[in-house]
Amino acid sequence: MTDTDLKTLASKGISPEQVESQLNRFKTGFPYLKIIDSATAGHGIMRLSPEQQKAAAGRWEQYLADGGEACKFVPASGAASRMFKSLFSFVDGDTDTPAPGSDVAAVLDHIEEFAFYNALNAVCLENFGKSVADLRSEGRNREIIGAIILGSGLNYGQLPKGLLLFHSYSEGPRTPLEEQIAEGAATAVKPGGTLHLHFTVSPDHRKLFEQKLAQAVPAAEARYGIKIEVGLSEQKASTDTIAANPDGTPFRQADGTLLFRPGGHGALIANLSDIDSAVVFIKNIDNVVPDSHRESTIEWKKILAGEMILIHDTIAEYLKELRGGNCTIERQREMIAFLHDTLQVRDPRMKTLSDADLEGFLIEKFNRPLRVCGMVVNEGEPGGGPFISVNPDGSSSPQILESHQIAPEFKELMTKATHFNPVDLVCYISDTDGKPFDLPRYVDAATGFISHKSAHGRELLALELPGLWNGAMSDWNTVFIEVPASTFNPVKTVNDLLRPAHRD
Repeated sequence: MTDTDLKTLASKGISPEQVESQLNRFKTGFPYLKIIDSATAGHGIMRLSPEQQKAAAGRWEQYLADGGEACKFVPASGAASRMFKSLFSFVDGDTDTPAPGSDVAAVLDHIEEFAFYNALNAVCLENFGKSVADLRSEGRNREIIGAIILGSGLNYGQLPKGLLLFHSYSEGPRTPLEEQIAEGAATAVKPGGTLHLHFTVSPDHRKLFEQKLAQAVPAAEARYGIKIEVGLSEQKASTDTIAANPDGTPFRQADGTLLFRPGGHGALIANLSDIDSAVVFIKNIDNVVPDSHRESTIEWKKILAGEMILIHDTIAEYLKELRGGNCTIERQREMIAFLHDTLQVRDPRMKTLSDADLEGFLIEKFNRPLRVCGMVVNEGEPGGGPFISVNPDGSSSPQILESHQIAPEFKELMTKATHFNPVDLVCYISDTDGKPFDLPRYVDAATGFISHKSAHGRELLALELPGLWNGAMSDWNTVFIEVPASTFNPVKTVNDLLRPAHRD
């Protein structure tokens, strides 16, 4: 490693040992996880009764009324380019006539129904001296589509998804960022209190977010009668990973310097660990709906959060007794049953531990970050799934896994999976004394993966860190709860905005 390499590492806060470890991963790969079973309702996934739902929602309201605080943590760094993949292909083509039934044809046929239509019309008038309707009548469809995605127009192909106009209202359209604020105002703050939000953004888009927030926050504060505090952060340079050539050697750029790449959303575990709140909601930026369709989302946000507080109440009670040294055998058995039935943790070591060692073991298992994750019945939507898997210490517990983590012999379990992960989490990231957990300590470093990319016209291998809600939360206490599909309304392509859930 050259002096220049060492200076590069030092500037990022990365040690030579980290680089060597990452390069070794390109040679060895990542092991598959041992899967016991897919999680299903009653077997790893809780299905709450109406009475349980009511009790959970009530506990959340009590938590807020008692002065409890929460923060919404929203990964928002991704550009919206994948939303418009088919539109880019059309603009790069040689015809103004889209294929019948294609995504582009749907966009053009419903162009006036999109929340960004007025902004698009203004751009077309400025650039071409003609309205969208006039351009349509003249068959100039590529110019219309180009005005949506290219830098000379709305530039939606390069903007972050959180800043696109998603939903129409009489007072004007809203972005996902504004809808996240609206959702938080209804679920994560007591009346007249303070809403805390945190968005992770890319360095290139930070200023745009700041500009939008400067306008959106005062308007939302007036609308909802609350105070709003918003934090922004970027993936830390120390979480970048080294790129490698296909043979596993370090990838060097034309000037001879090493190439580092962002480590994926798993890098955000460091950002999450910096959040000054015991309770944190995590949700993707695009999974939002307008006010008229938000009732189910609000209801189940409160249920998930309240059930987590109820579980945390029990854990706090158990830890107090265990640390007090006056725990009876009957009480220990109750704790083991809670560990098995609620937290779904199994560990063969419990059968051989003495009473004294068992108390220490239970303290270790209870004294961890806690997350409650909504799971939606699988109706063909993509996404990672809930499984019961074996951990490095030999225990088994619920985990959210992606396909790359599952060995071929377990792939059949994926086809039998009944639920998928919509990324709807509520987390408790402080211990029972109020001290924040050091979240990177609970990452399973062996759950990353290697992807194939390119740079400067050359192929390379990229190292992705354990995913934020996958291996980065591997050693957390995890509870899966079934939530209705009405709470899951992502926008993966532009035409998803035409779905009923995204329209008034």
